[in-house]
Amino acid sequence: MSDHETNSDSTEFNLTDAIANLEASLDKIKQRHQQIIEDQAKKSELENRQAQIKDLQAENKNQDSIKSELHYIEKELAEIELRLESELFKSSSLIEPFWMIVRFGGIGVIIGWILKTMNN
Repeated sequence: MSDHETNSDSTEFNLTDAIANLEASLDKIKQRHQQIIEDQAKKSELENRQAQIKDLQAENKNQDSIKSELHYIEKELAEIELRLESELFKSSSLIEPFWMIVRFGGIGVIIGWILKTMNN
């Protein structure tokens, strides 16, 4: 096998891997988008129910079932808010840009030092 054929095979293999990784990432994004839509709908539904329960609670001050349901709804809303916020901003999403800044910033510093020494 010649070098050209081997290089072509490895490039094709790398391209196949890259496409597979891209498709997997796209599937994750689609799933996350669907989860966000569902969570937003549930949040809206729970907020409406919470308003109804607060109205009922204002009318009937001593109902423990209303208080427990209201507490449950508030807990669910807090969990939904946490899920919506946590997925939009993850620390893992900062890892790659951080290392790119370190890598290219470091290269820039080294090139600057080389240019400075060449001018002196």
